[in-house]
Amino acid sequence: MDSSPSRIYWVVGKAVRAQRDKARLSQERLAEKAGLTRNYVVDVERAEKKITLEALARIAKALKCRVRDFLRDA
Repeated sequence: MDSSPSRIYWVVGKAVRAQRDKARLSQERLAEKAGLTRNYVVDVERAEKKITLEALARIAKALKCRVRDFLRDA
């Protein structure tokens, strides 16, 4: 399995989107709940932004899940 940094961001972005879809939240609503911008959430989901641990924790809290849920396939 490729464990390159870019793959990790892709896996995290895919997992964020899956959790967001499961919670039936728009990108805008997730951003509001997490105290982030919609553009940041979009970039994270597309793996175009290197998400910080702080932002990942905020997203997890907003989605009522754990940070490790975003890393299962990493």
